[in-house]
Amino acid sequence: MELIAYLLDFILHVDKHLEVFVQGYGAWVYALLFLIIFVETGVVVMPFLPGDSLLFVVGAMCGVGLMSYPLSVGLLLAAAVLGNQSNYTIGHYFGPRVFKWENSRFFNKRAFDQAHAFYERYGGITIVAARFMPFLRTFAPFVAGVARMTRSKFTLYDVTGGALWVGGIITIGYFFGNIPFVKMNLDKIIWAMILIPGLFVLYGAWKAHRRPKVEFISGPK
Repeated sequence: MELIAYLLDFILHVDKHLEVFVQGYGAWVYALLFLIIFVETGVVVMPFLPGDSLLFVVGAMCGVGLMSYPLSVGLLLAAAVLGNQSNYTIGHYFGPRVFKWENSRFFNKRAFDQAHAFYERYGGITIVAARFMPFLRTFAPFVAGVARMTRSKFTLYDVTGGALWVGGIITIGYFFGNIPFVKMNLDKIIWAMILIPGLFVLYGAWKAHRRPKVEFISGPK
């Protein structure tokens, strides 16, 4: 319970935690950020780590000179792309067997089913759109691997989505993160960044589940 409480506090007050880390450890913050983004996008059992809010705060810190904007964008883009590639490889290796897995403390079957339903409805563009959706961005590359999307096609979506996600949100944070109104309401903004995309994912998955069921067939997509 203490770990869950700490993670929730870190997610909702990531600006304060990150600033303390920068002041205490300097350049090591880049290694920490790389690890967080890589794990969130590359390890299917870690969908709860901060993503959008973290990138936004990184941008804000770049805006006041505490971090390097080009280094942050380049390094975190590499983490996002490599994380997705890792997740895709895991899904490709395990294949359709994951449909038989049940919920456990390490695997969220419901989140996987939602991501798969979303993928079946929207196809490869899911890899790009999922970057901006908590939970879905962790499961989308895994689902693409399970569905046997070709590596070359997946990489195109992976790099495109990663560039839009990392570059876009860091840049928004860079220009708007230090506006007094934004700083005063950052916790509400973080909640909005979590809940609004999450509702969109649930709605898309619900619509996909209402469509006629088709047998899952693995193959290039």
